[in-house]
Amino acid sequence: MAIEITIPRLGWSMEEGTFLGWSKQDGETVRTGDPIFTLESGKAAQEIESLDEGILRIPPDAPQPGETVKVGQLLGYLVEKGEELPGPVTASAAPAVTIPLTAAVEKTAVANNHHSAPPLPGPKTPASPRARRVAAELAVDLSTLRPTGNGGRIRERDVRAAVVGVASVPSAGPAPAGREVVITPLRRTIAAHMVHSLRNTVPVTISCRADATGLVALRNQFKAAAKSGGIIPSFNDIIAKLTALALQRHPLLAARRDGDRLFLPEAIHIGIAVDTEHGLLVPVLRDVSSLALTELALRSRDLIAATRERRVKPEELQGGVFTITNLGGFGIEGFTPIINFPETAILGLGAIIREAVALEDGSLVSREQLTLSLTFDHTIVDGAPAARFLQTLRQGIENPVIALLGAPAPTSNP
Repeated sequence: MAIEITIPRLGWSMEEGTFLGWSKQDGETVRTGDPIFTLESGKAAQEIESLDEGILRIPPDAPQPGETVKVGQLLGYLVEKGEELPGPVTASAAPAVTIPLTAAVEKTAVANNHHSAPPLPGPKTPASPRARRVAAELAVDLSTLRPTGNGGRIRERDVRAAVVGVASVPSAGPAPAGREVVITPLRRTIAAHMVHSLRNTVPVTISCRADATGLVALRNQFKAAAKSGGIIPSFNDIIAKLTALALQRHPLLAARRDGDRLFLPEAIHIGIAVDTEHGLLVPVLRDVSSLALTELALRSRDLIAATRERRVKPEELQGGVFTITNLGGFGIEGFTPIINFPETAILGLGAIIREAVALEDGSLVSREQLTLSLTFDHTIVDGAPAARFLQTLRQGIENPVIALLGAPAPTSNP
């Protein structure tokens, strides 16, 4: 009897994911435990192992790489030698992907729905079942779209792109100048998280400048010590450690929100924003305050490498209580980072710039200056507590050796 291959639920809140491709070929023998396909859930890709044995059969209308699939959706079968397929994969099991529309597009879609729906294409205009259904919902004439599927087939994303104006253009008129760019599933996930954050927080950004001369000197000492071998902590590593120590004194900045409840952390897990060729990802460093700086640097290096190579695990992208994002490498001094909801705050690091600074006696000295930008949720934290946290962090950056070697400060009341 044929065994169905379906999309598993990788997390309790997962409802859909992105099918990235098969690890086996049609007709190939599959053993229990063999990787059989790759699925992206949220922002992490994961190889799915087979729970059964048999010969892999992939029906012609199975999902293609890059398509959105629903939990429980049928992908293919494992059959015995000589066994026939029970039937085609029904693409209707997959739901339409929800892409947030701007207010103007929403109004246009509503206005179009007041008119009769355009006719669906005939046999000469091939389209997937999902494309037909979405076209009927959004009142899009499929005969005016340019297909991107195999064999000139119109896909669901062609229909939705016609509404949001991204990937497809009407075939009846000339295409606009420039190269087509398709919004990837990861890009949609990132956008959805940012919109969700802005809808559920009242973000306020405050900033200050820290004298990073001592920070630069400390890292140079690590560089000198590592000439004979050893890991060199990055500025991000040192500041992450200092941030964790500051959060111990100001725990409300590390609170996570769940509805009307707040949860203060038992351990300081800090997310590090990582720029990858696929998009922005935020892997999480665990229990930063308890780690030695060299151990933190080693874990950070390995985690960032796994993230950029798409080897990061879903659980390594979850559970953070505070996020650090750094644009200093691009010469940016200050910016407004977006809170990684349900966290309460995020810290933006700018470039370290050497400048002339006036001392109290009026003399000028050359010092390294670093801009810190803190965005916090004003529904949870007021300006003064946020400023006190930033002040503590600035003091740690200006005196990093004392902050790192000193006794842990007592935890303050929220």
